[in-house]
Formats: sequence, structure tokens, C-alpha cells
Amino acid sequence: MTVVESQEEIDGEHAASCGGDAVIDQAVATARATNIKTNPASIKAIAPAKVNLHLGVGAAGPDGLHPVETVLHALSLHDVLYLLRRPAAPGNGLSVDLTCTYHEGLPALDIRPEDNLAYRAVFALARALNRTEDEQLTLLLEKRIPVQAGLGGGSSDAAAALVAACSAWGISPHDELVENVARSLGADVAFFLRGGCGLYEGKGDRFVQALEAGTRSVVLVKPDAGVPTAQAYAAFDENPALITEEERAELLAAHAASDVSLQNNLAPAAESLVPELAKIRTWLASQPGVAAAMLSGSGSATFALCDSFEVACAAATAACKRGWWARTTSLSPARAAVVPQR
Repeated sequence: MTVVESQEEIDGEHAASCGGDAVIDQAVATARATNIKTNPASIKAIAPAKVNLHLGVGAAGPDGLHPVETVLHALSLHDVLYLLRRPAAPGNGLSVDLTCTYHEGLPALDIRPEDNLAYRAVFALARALNRTEDEQLTLLLEKRIPVQAGLGGGSSDAAAALVAACSAWGISPHDELVENVARSLGADVAFFLRGGCGLYEGKGDRFVQALEAGTRSVVLVKPDAGVPTAQAYAAFDENPALITEEERAELLAAHAASDVSLQNNLAPAAESLVPELAKIRTWLASQPGVAAAMLSGSGSATFALCDSFEVACAAATAACKRGWWARTTSLSPARAAVVPQR
């Protein structure tokens, strides 16, 4: 298991097709991935992970929805998405084929294409633009962000698909239409179009203000178990511990990531569902050089702010020895964006 971020690739990566009937032959998927990556016409986009430095969940309204105030911060850990555009036969309209490869010890997933947020993002943007062109978009998604972790991997992949499609179609990713599409896909997708660090409210999708991004080293630790978000909110409703007005005033006064006190009032509910999360948080907070540790979102990844990259590496190595997935990274001003091909 690789824990140091500078190690870009690992041997024996898993490859799977998310656009076929099931997981296709690994050799076929790997060959397809190589062809997309080496094609000079491919568009490359990064999809950073995130953590919630603050998550304040409010009491559910009559509609059952919870208002949220949250400070999201991008990480240097990221997935990579490639998009290759080709003409299609007349009358075929838009078709999308998606191949996923899995790195950093992540297990391969077998999911339907319509359940993949990056796949859905392309079609959502095409509908919003009223595109009728006959074309085929081939997507390659290199996964390094674990799923069901509270790190925003699926949402960031969707944002990367949006900016890559914008590049292919000559649209500005900063267009209000693109942001509206992003918000329709999920609460975190719009954040990844801005990236960096920012305060959001509503469902967690409405931008309030930007905060100066940090640069601290971070270690991520995750058990095998995930936390279903709906179950976490249901557990929260049984005994809601709401953010106080004093805590909210302190949050609104923050100008930088370093001004934000780590707080997550959804964490006790998530930890009640997966008790191992409390064990990870307590253990991680006790490691030398770890400033603070907290669950990200509804989990199941816990993150810790560290005094140095060496501290983060030591904590990640120790976590792996305990059988947990772990990764070193850092706070980053990154956003979902098209980047030059190497």
C-alpha cells in the first residue's frame, strides 16, 4: 500500500470499464486507458479531494432536509480524468464511454455508467447547452480518492468532467450555466469548480465567501467500512448537537483556513454507526506532531493536520500497519481544472 503522495503510480493497478455491462477484461481496459492517455488530442483534467474543516448541520426542516454551513478545503490528492472527443455516425447523438483505473490500493468497483457522477455530468451539461451534435466522448478516470470517505471524490470527478467537456466544446467553465449544472449534480460539485478554501451554506452548495487556503501537511486514514450519508443524518436527528451562535460567529469571522476551528457536529452520529471511526480519531490525535484530527463530512475518512510532511508520513505508515488505508497529502488551492499533457 502506497502512502507517500509523490509516488505517482503503483504496479498492478486495477482497470475496469464503467461504461459496459460489467467490469470488462483488465487487459482490454488497461490497453484502452493507455490509448486515451497517449493520444495528443486528449484533454486532461485534475479532480482534487477535499476535507471539511468545519461542518455545522442544522435541524431538519419540514421537508426533511438539513441546512448546512461548511468550510471546504481542497487537497493535493487528486483523481485524473482524460477526455477524448471523436465524431460519431450521423443520427447517433452524444455517446459516452467511461473506463476507470484504480490506484493506491483502491479496490475496483463495478457500477452502472448512469451511477457514475462524471458520466452523468457530461450528459447534464450537454442537455443544458442543447447540444445535438453527433459525437463520442471517451473518458478515462484514474481513481486515487477512495469512495464513501467524505473526501468528495465522486463530486470532484463530476467537476473535472464538466471542465473537460467545457474545453472540448469551447465553453467557459466559469459560466453561470456550468455552475448551475454542477449544483444540480450534488452539493460538493460546485465547490470543486472554485476549489481552494471557502465557506458554503444551504445544502452546502451555496458559496458565501472564499478563505485564504492553507498549505499544511495532512494524513488521511480510513477503515474498510463506509458510512451511508442518509443513515448518518438519521442518527444525527435522534440527538442533534447544533452549532452555537458563538461558534457560528467565530466561523463567519474567519478570513483564512488557519482561522477555522475544526468542528463537525455530524461526527458523533457517524461514529455511532461505525465505532471504529472514534478509535481512529482518538489514535490519530495522539500521534506525535499531529495538531488535530477530525472526521471529514459523514466519513469514513478521518484527517489530521500535521506539523510537517515527515509527521504525516510517519502517521500514515503506522496507520497502514494497523490495517487501515492511509495517505499523505496537503491542503491546496487546487480546483477541478484542465492541465497540460506531459
